[in-house]
Amino acid sequence: MTPYLPFARPEIDEQTIAAVGDVLRSGWITSGPQVLRFEQALSARFGGRPVRAFTSATAALEVALDLAGVGPGDEVVVPAMTFVASANVVLRAGARAVLVDVDLDSRNTDAARIEAALTPRTRAIMPVHFAGLPVDLAPVYALAKRRGLRVIEDAAHAMGAAYGERAIGAQGDLVAFSFHPNKNITSIEGGALSFADPAEVERAERLRFHGIRKLAGAEIEVEEPGGKFNLPDVCATIGLAQLAHLERFNARRRELARRYFEHLRGLEHVRLPAADRPGHSWHLFAPLVDFQKAGTTRGAFIEAMHARGIGVGVHYPALHLFAAYRRLGYRPGDFPNAEMIGARTVTLPLFTRMSDADLHKVCSAMTDILREESNGRA
Repeated sequence: MTPYLPFARPEIDEQTIAAVGDVLRSGWITSGPQVLRFEQALSARFGGRPVRAFTSATAALEVALDLAGVGPGDEVVVPAMTFVASANVVLRAGARAVLVDVDLDSRNTDAARIEAALTPRTRAIMPVHFAGLPVDLAPVYALAKRRGLRVIEDAAHAMGAAYGERAIGAQGDLVAFSFHPNKNITSIEGGALSFADPAEVERAERLRFHGIRKLAGAEIEVEEPGGKFNLPDVCATIGLAQLAHLERFNARRRELARRYFEHLRGLEHVRLPAADRPGHSWHLFAPLVDFQKAGTTRGAFIEAMHARGIGVGVHYPALHLFAAYRRLGYRPGDFPNAEMIGARTVTLPLFTRMSDADLHKVCSAMTDILREESNGRA
């Protein structure tokens, strides 16, 4: 039987597995020396900026919103095309997620769309680097400076990405990363927050662990409630090992993306994502398929790919169509590009140990299925 090809699979070597065993045998498996090493390694990658690890990018975003002073009555501008966590954390802070549309090919929003959505209640802007393609940050930060706003970059897709000559995370205000198993590097579950202002680090540390501040003599103080977002050493050990391979991982992702463009360019009813640009980390490869014109549905297409042993994802449904956001007053038609992306997107396999033969199998299957459906309709 031909092995099933998922749309994502982490690459974890035996050396990493052995290192996890060492941590388990050490007796110190929650936050400890390995988390500190992981944070230091991330900081070095980000030009010496302070970095703190969290249990997820979602947790990092929650803390970032708290640091930015976002609370009830405030608004945060969020793209309508992103994973729902980006906006959920805003609602959980008691604020309103003000959604904006995105570009159809890059899937990113921009300063013009953001500015049009600003109100006197806007406290922060949350650009999302979709699929690892950096947002055009200079105009966004210029806007934020003019309007006195915080910028919280959702860089969950962007580990190893760069804007200009500098890494995402080495610049900007507050920048959150994800190390989920389908990301460019993984720590099983995990995330990180990169800080421009070192003065905010101590408070972030308290917020990720119950609000506790340690005093002399083993005493503690709690001045405000915090969460429980501290990363275990087991996870940090995996993250450290993964970080050492980041350049190789991303180089392979870029090569696979290049081959997807070669194979799929010109395929009828398929719109490819924005072409490779400097700094793209290629977390996802997600073309848009006009299923109606192809004479099929996305569900039928995914089932047909699955029947051929190929996993396909959907990244993502448009945010404003979820019930939680319809209750805020959003309606179909509010964000046409996000809506079209949400209806037509399919996420093709993209991971470091995927072979050229695997990619050819995906492209051949996709081509055959769409042509069969189009011919059948004709």
